[in-house]
Amino acid sequence: MIRIPCPFCGERDHSEFTYGGDASIEYPPLDAPPEQWLRAVFERENVRGMQAETWHHANGCRLWLVVERDTLTHEIRSVRPAHAGIAQALEEGR
Repeated sequence: MIRIPCPFCGERDHSEFTYGGDASIEYPPLDAPPEQWLRAVFERENVRGMQAETWHHANGCRLWLVVERDTLTHEIRSVRPAHAGIAQALEEGR
């Protein structure tokens, strides 16, 4: 079982979240050729070790988070809001 420390709701079971994928992927523009979308969506590296991933806290605050997680041990190194404006608001509120 993976426990994800949500910055808004506290530590929660991973079953409250929906996995969104590799956070380092830069998606092409909407009008890009299908080949570019094929590569971005389906042709990805299977990272062994630390990876930045997106997770949606579907059964909690409903925000998207970037979770830095080891794919071998499931150790979580960091969690932050995926949206820069929310991350900035959290920093200013400290």
